Amino acid sequence: MQKTLIINAGSSSLKWQLFAMPAETVVASGMVERISMPGSIFTVKYGDHQKFETTVDNLDQNHAAKMLLSELQRLTIIDSLAEITAVAHRVVAGGTTFKHAVEVTPDVLDAIKGLSDFAPLHNPMEARGIETMAQALPTVKQFAIFDSQFFTDLPEMNAIYSLPYELTQKYNIRRYGEHGISHGYLAGRAAELLEKPQDQVNLVTMHLGSGASLAAVKDGKAFDTSMGFTPLTGVTMGTRAGDLDPSILPFLMKALKIEDPNEIMMMLNNESGLLGVSGISPDMREIRAQEATNPRAKLAVDIFINRIAKYAGSYLTELKGADALIFAGGIGEHNAALRQQIIDELSVFGVELDTDLNEAGNEGVISSATSRFKVLLIPTNEELAMVRQVADLQA
Repeated sequence: MQKTLIINAGSSSLKWQLFAMPAETVVASGMVERISMPGSIFTVKYGDHQKFETTVDNLDQNHAAKMLLSELQRLTIIDSLAEITAVAHRVVAGGTTFKHAVEVTPDVLDAIKGLSDFAPLHNPMEARGIETMAQALPTVKQFAIFDSQFFTDLPEMNAIYSLPYELTQKYNIRRYGEHGISHGYLAGRAAELLEKPQDQVNLVTMHLGSGASLAAVKDGKAFDTSMGFTPLTGVTMGTRAGDLDPSILPFLMKALKIEDPNEIMMMLNNESGLLGVSGISPDMREIRAQEATNPRAKLAVDIFINRIAKYAGSYLTELKGADALIFAGGIGEHNAALRQQIIDELSVFGVELDTDLNEAGNEGVISSATSRFKVLLIPTNEELAMVRQVADLQA
């Protein structure tokens, strides 16, 4: 049976799933958490609830990919690498160049690298991941699925900035948005759970993880999104600053005697967000463990909640209400207390959670019977969305 390997690399994690096709059966799955940090956790789930886990300090994405192929064989999940007939990679920035999934050719790979300015934390890493897999599996077709493709049809009102219009047009400066594979999946799955056609649902989707973004979905399509020209903007994230006044950049360059703007951009991408405010970690679990005793930890949590509530509230206003608000992503799916705090901030809209449903953490409705809008918890499944796009390309 043919197998498709899905690689979903984020800013601090690498998720993967191995699908038997065309049945779309998950043969094995796994994750590398805390990429390039102390105590990187490598996990494989397979068989009848079997699990392999090990810790490797500072495991980067390329070494994680090689380790994955090795463990698939060592654990006899596959007999040989020849069983893998396609590999698909999540690529964050496709810009206006890629509006749908494509097979990776040398020209496509060069274009992905050339779009690195739109996603400096992701595209270079993802390009290296494609190269790593191509070297390890030289006869296997590689595919790229773009996170930005869900947002390519944003209405111009929300897509462009208030710059001189000529510059916007000449340099393709616009809000590209990311996590589009997730937001697209959430829109489709929410429509199923709400038992409505997708083109009739209005939603606020919240993908909350180390990288975090919100989207307004109108009539089943992307209408607005928190991330912008790059994934740096929007809500506060694990290491990314989110929204800030651009005047801060030249101010800091002068104050810190920095001449290279890339140094400031590295700080905003890698040293800010939850990590920068808390001084502890980009990992929400570690921050919340100190929240009661460390004022900076509490401040980081408060800022995270505040920014999400601001965006969600503005999207509810834009949409003139919604069928549902959706929680997804590592933090959104697994932190009931945080979900409650966010919804509490939105209580002015008449939305409220059912405490028991929220604590249970199962997929589906977690709002109360009297809530004005439904609130859904949906574990995002970017990998399933990706494997279906690959299957369509191979059909």
